Formats: sequence, structure tokens, C-alpha cells
Amino acid sequence: MSDPTRLIAIRHGETAWNVERRLQGQLDIPLNALGQRQAASLAEALRDEGLQAVVASDLGRAWQTAQALAAPLGLPVAAEPGLRERAFGAMEGHTYEDIEARWPDWSARWKARDAGFAAPEGGESLTGFYARCVAAVERVALAHAGQAVALVCHGGVLDCLYRAATRLPLDAPRTWQLGNAAVNRLLHTPQGLTLVGWNDQSHLDSLARDEAAS
Repeated sequence: MSDPTRLIAIRHGETAWNVERRLQGQLDIPLNALGQRQAASLAEALRDEGLQAVVASDLGRAWQTAQALAAPLGLPVAAEPGLRERAFGAMEGHTYEDIEARWPDWSARWKARDAGFAAPEGGESLTGFYARCVAAVERVALAHAGQAVALVCHGGVLDCLYRAATRLPLDAPRTWQLGNAAVNRLLHTPQGLTLVGWNDQSHLDSLARDEAAS
């Protein structure tokens, strides 16, 4: 029996729009200064992890984070568009509060995790998004069977992976965190994904202290 594939799934570092509670979706927003420091701390924390591949969403915030992780290891970053954040169509670029005020029906369906809801102008349904994310991770895991692989992606993608690994339905309320640059550990076997550890932010503690002191 082959060894499982170790997957270290990581949300990108912080962006200005994360701070503003502005829906990024597939808009290409760079890391802010704290996000860049988070990516550097992440790279140091995973330096001795034995990673053999780094695969990332091709959106800039994930790509920047992945480059910071891969460079000290001498590894290339492989782009996997299937790891992109969910497309939110007309809602992208707006704050959560603005979405609720402008489009209360859309906001209610989104917050209720209505699996069939897709925002106008190119938005993805939760069902379609989940299928895309899980299929992308399956491809990566099979291509790197038995290896240790970093997946640098987005909060929505990580939410889908948590649900796939714990067999939770799409409409179950979220009770787990999706921290920027946090470390999330999964195993992939022929039976699917298994959760090992989630939202480890210990490598970011010094950054939090620095922020508090400034």
C-alpha cells in the first residue's frame, strides 16, 4: 500500500481588502505589509517540513505567499487555477456591509450557504466551487503521491477542503477558523482526504506581538 500524500494547505497572507472586509473573489489583490511578513514567517516555520512541491492558486495574493515559501527551499511554484477563490461576480470588490445593503436577497442566500446561489455576472455556485476545489486537490495529490506538498490558496478553498476531509455538508455552519498564513494539515489516500491539524498560527505569534506593541 502506498504512503499517503501529506498536504499542507495554506491561506494567503493578509491583504488590505481582508482588513476592509471587502469581498475579493477572483480579483487580483496583492499582500499588504503584514501579509508579506506573514509569508516570510510561514516560510521559516516550514523550512524543515520536507516539502517536495509547492502548488498555488494563480491569483497574486496566493502566488506571492507561495513564492515566499518556495524560494528558500529552491522549489518552483506550480500554478493550479483550480485553487482560485470562488468567483462572486457582481459582488466582488464590495464590502460585506455594502453587499447586505445593496443586495439583501443575495447577501441572505450567501450567508445561508445556499448551495445553488451564484451571483450574477459570472459568480459560481457553492456546489460548483466545491467540486472544482476538491477535484484540483485530487489532481495535485495524485500527481505527487506519497510526497509532502504545500497548497497555497484561499479561505473559501480551505473551507471546502475542511468539509471534504470531515464529511460535513456544504450548508453546515462554519465553526473553524481560516487564518491568513495559518498551517492546515491533511492526508490524501485512495479513500479521500483526512484532517490532521487545522489553523496552526503559532509561527505568527511574534507578528501579533509586534503589531500590539506598535
